[in-house]
Amino acid sequence: MIGGKICVLSLGLLRLNERVMYIDAERRLLSDCTLCPRECRADRFAAGTGYCGMDAGLNIASICIHRGEEPVISGPDGICNIFFSGCNLRCIFCQNHEISRPGRKFHRNIFTLKETLDIIESILSEGIKSVGFVSPSHVVPQVRVIISGLHDRGLKPVTVYNTNGYDKPVVIDGLENLIDVYLPDYKYVTPSIAREYSDASDYPEVVVKALKRMYYQKGSALPIDEEGRAENGILIRHLVLPGHAEESKKVLRSIAEELSTGVHISLMSQYHPVNNVKDHPNLCRSLYRSEYESVAAEMEKLGFRNGWLQDMESNLNYRPDFRREKPFE
Repeated sequence: MIGGKICVLSLGLLRLNERVMYIDAERRLLSDCTLCPRECRADRFAAGTGYCGMDAGLNIASICIHRGEEPVISGPDGICNIFFSGCNLRCIFCQNHEISRPGRKFHRNIFTLKETLDIIESILSEGIKSVGFVSPSHVVPQVRVIISGLHDRGLKPVTVYNTNGYDKPVVIDGLENLIDVYLPDYKYVTPSIAREYSDASDYPEVVVKALKRMYYQKGSALPIDEEGRAENGILIRHLVLPGHAEESKKVLRSIAEELSTGVHISLMSQYHPVNNVKDHPNLCRSLYRSEYESVAAEMEKLGFRNGWLQDMESNLNYRPDFRREKPFE
């Protein structure tokens, strides 16, 4: 039913007059980068020396039609997903590790902004109505440039901000007039787990603040068009991890207390162990049905009334291979 999906393209350091023109504020930000909670202060125009490992280029790892997101995100025809290279987290179980880790060797092509917009426009011409920005927390100026370029061409797709949730509230505030649908993760509430699994002990505190800003902008409603595609709103994803059903229940309780039981939830069962965790005491196996069902029962008990559950067999469907042109096919 759901999951984070992918494909393959990329961009190196940009020459401003040839590739992307940033406004002065964004150029200053990328010159002394404090985009995400890491606040590395790296000069992204010099090289990818910050935590994410990305420079000031578009840093696109993939642009493709993806049909495996939640029904309201993919719609009947799929969504044009733009997957960015790098990440501001180091999730040890990441299914997208081929593109999320700095220094990983994956297929790279150098795209100008025009070429990027041409690809997106071509996909939209097939009847796709939404554009998703996947793992965008460290490349928000690039997201702005792409959206602006689409608008300059008279294209106004539904924009989806598909994030791990490790975002600064001030950055979310700045996206209010650009992003239609927020699709954030809420991974953990326990700092020690967040530190061990994602190298971010402050993740629980950061994600709640970010979610509150998204909720302030959108509320609980998730309006859909006549084809069942979300046009605006927020949908919170949570991946249930093996051995951590109680942590998942705490996440749901936090959402209920900090936001609302009216918010839309995507409760995911698709966890599959990657090689990096094959010897981990908890994460080395797939999720048990009993674990997932106990979390789903807690979701109902808490009074959540909007959302999606996933088939237990979903873990067989979301295993990308970036050596292929279409990693999920």
